[in-house]
Amino acid sequence: MTAKRLLIVAHAPSPNTRRLRDALVAGVRSAEAESVALELAAPLESGPEALLAAQAVLLFTTENLGTMSGALKDFFDRSYYPCLERTQGLPYALVIRAGHDGTGTRRAVESIATGLRWRAVQEPLVCRGDFQEAFVGQCEELGAALAAGLDLGVF
Repeated sequence: MTAKRLLIVAHAPSPNTRRLRDALVAGVRSAEAESVALELAAPLESGPEALLAAQAVLLFTTENLGTMSGALKDFFDRSYYPCLERTQGLPYALVIRAGHDGTGTRRAVESIATGLRWRAVQEPLVCRGDFQEAFVGQCEELGAALAAGLDLGVF
């Protein structure tokens, strides 16, 4: 059986955001989705090749000045046109670590995903305000759900 590749592109510049990134990974692994191969990459270390090889993508970004991180924007700048006609329908999920409300970040990422014709598999998870331990569990649940859905062919 050929593995289905789940790409996590995560901008995690602080200890707390690294905890959330690690919770996403732990969730994927906890799903015991045998047909899913996980690839984790920072946005500046990934690009169109990784997207073209993926069957689903999980995006994790901080809210920076009311929008996505510059690193994730750079990832999209390098990947958009090479992937435009080749990743239509790609299932994706979004996690935002927002110090404020995450609205601008969500809007910016969803605008790009719409242009790429990707398919959101759930509402974005926006971890708002001061860091809370509950964010860790929410990220783990999202990672597990995405891996299980990919494994079962739900998306």
